[in-house]
Amino acid sequence: MAAIDPTSRIAPGAVIGQDASIGPFCLVGPDVVLGDGCRLLANVHLTGHTTVGARTVIYPFVSLGTPPQSVSYRGEPTRLVIGADCDIRENVTMNIGTAQGGGITTVGDRCFFMVGSHVAHDCHVGNRVTFANNAVLGGHVTVGDDVFLGGQVAVHQFVRIGEGAMLGGVSGITRDVIPFGFAFGLAAKLIGLNVIGLKRRGHSRDAIRRVREAYRTLFLAKGEFRERVASLSSEFANDPLVGKIISFIQASGKRPLMMADAAGETSEEGAAP
Repeated sequence: MAAIDPTSRIAPGAVIGQDASIGPFCLVGPDVVLGDGCRLLANVHLTGHTTVGARTVIYPFVSLGTPPQSVSYRGEPTRLVIGADCDIRENVTMNIGTAQGGGITTVGDRCFFMVGSHVAHDCHVGNRVTFANNAVLGGHVTVGDDVFLGGQVAVHQFVRIGEGAMLGGVSGITRDVIPFGFAFGLAAKLIGLNVIGLKRRGHSRDAIRRVREAYRTLFLAKGEFRERVASLSSEFANDPLVGKIISFIQASGKRPLMMADAAGETSEEGAAP
């Protein structure tokens, strides 16, 4: 059974999972579902139609399920759904969705949100994503699996961040970032690939070499960009990693695609050539 500190208030209608632990001075609203084995350490605020997956740990002064910071919101019963085994540190905030944006904000499994990070309305965050301190998403942002956001990264609304990308600290992300890309800068540009991330996820040297070749062709070669995309789509038709980059580009979105800087610079986490 759940262990609930007597100083906390659990509204009628809230669903508290088996072996959950709710520490001092927490507030849990009537439409909240807390999964088995979740831990609210102290001073946690859960409201709205919010579901938290099993074994997620939530630290003091976190506020989840509050209304969207959107002038279009009119009190609709939209939702926030957070996956299992997440670690949500102090002062993190996440909002429910808007009716116009699909009605739901989602966060995957095994995500790590450091102090002061924020997930806005209608965002969709994948699995195993890390937000460093004060990293924030605007509304309607999509973040793929295994993405790392450095400290104080700010992502513009409607931006797409591809799987395995890394966003360097204190960067402003206003354009879509390809899968496995490494973006950095106040007005961020691609400075290479998240090669270390690819290695850590067990991809072979040959697989990484092919991604590097594709990157050079896409962003550093001459000619029309659309022609380079078409050429790669044929040349790497059976390559799963390059295929993800091509599919991401072809899908497009409301924001333009982030391009590489003219110098094709590298950094300790990424490599363009």
